[in-house]
Amino acid sequence: MGMNRMTSDALAEQAVLRIAPNVYDAEPIPEAARAEIERLLASGDLFRYTAPEGAPVARLEAEFADYMGVRYALAVSSCSAALFLALKALDLPRGAKVLIPAFTFAAVPSAVVHADCEPVLVEVGDDLRIDLADFRAKLDGAAAVLISHMRGHTSDMDAIMAECDARGIPLVEDAAHSLGTLWSGKKIGTLGKIGCFSFQSYKLVNAGEGGMFVTDDPEIAARAVIMSGAYEHNWKKHPGLQNSFHHWQNRLPLYNMRMQNLSAAVIRPQIPLIDSRVQAGRSNHDYVAGRLNGSPWMQVPPSLPQETRAPDSLQFNLTGTWSDDEARAFQTAAAARGISVQVFGLSRDNARAFWNWQFLGALPDLPKTRAMLMRACDLRLPARLVRDELDMIATALIEAAGEVKGG
Repeated sequence: MGMNRMTSDALAEQAVLRIAPNVYDAEPIPEAARAEIERLLASGDLFRYTAPEGAPVARLEAEFADYMGVRYALAVSSCSAALFLALKALDLPRGAKVLIPAFTFAAVPSAVVHADCEPVLVEVGDDLRIDLADFRAKLDGAAAVLISHMRGHTSDMDAIMAECDARGIPLVEDAAHSLGTLWSGKKIGTLGKIGCFSFQSYKLVNAGEGGMFVTDDPEIAARAVIMSGAYEHNWKKHPGLQNSFHHWQNRLPLYNMRMQNLSAAVIRPQIPLIDSRVQAGRSNHDYVAGRLNGSPWMQVPPSLPQETRAPDSLQFNLTGTWSDDEARAFQTAAAARGISVQVFGLSRDNARAFWNWQFLGALPDLPKTRAMLMRACDLRLPARLVRDELDMIATALIEAAGEVKGG
């Protein structure tokens, strides 16, 4: 009888796992990309500078710039590469202080270190946004500000830009999680001096890897193009900026962070799909958020009034009094129902927990950010999910919290 019970429980668990939605599959590659991929593979023409003009990477840059409403777009190997190039294109002195949120991905402080600058970590509150009091306290003496719209949560950009503008400090936007997000009707990534985007598989546009650097500043654009790897006279295959290119020729190091044509061929057919994916992702997010906010144990941080989000994931806080053991039990109870949810600070070696950035050396005491990370939960929520799948996710999380906390 004991064996039968164990078998029954095991089968029940397997059944749950079978019907649980798979939230880890990336966005599918459109069929329209396949013919261009086959053509490129047949030709072997994968390097962006082989063709005299009209290479897939060059076309992607023009299309992305048009979509974003910016003057210049540069396709690179990753968002991390774009962030690094942004800091180098600003011509910051060695050891310059760059403010970044203490809640971001490890690649962000890494990019600052690679650029020979010093990251200054700013507190983040339980709304997952920059703590403005700490930001203002640390801003004097900074050479640049790099704002991560982490997991698509936009900090108060009006206040941040006003403080930067008053001091003449350039602002770089890490918009890896915010393609399609609007701030007072303007696209995130176009508010600061430079915007950086990601096409890694878990982002709204899926190329496996890849990034984009955008700006309206011609000198910054020219410097970034050359440093990205436009060696000798390959910069002639970028439109405009010829005088600036001539000026910077041989005066800048080359970091070889170019995108190759296969990646561009995968990305280009997805650009027209961004808006529909954003709409579906927002609808999914708001539906699940509404259900979770009905629980006494969970709360989804609301959008700011100026913010129209483009989420492909959902974050919520465990509210009330939770011990670490209870938070871990919640993760386990959700997993037993087929739903994988992480508490940022309780996930071992999580690259979003600042205390794991040991490559920075001595780390500051950031009590607000630490407290937030110990109770903030992270859940993949792709735009492709349908209502039944969303209900299963929400129900599993509500039941898991109830199992741990009672009721």
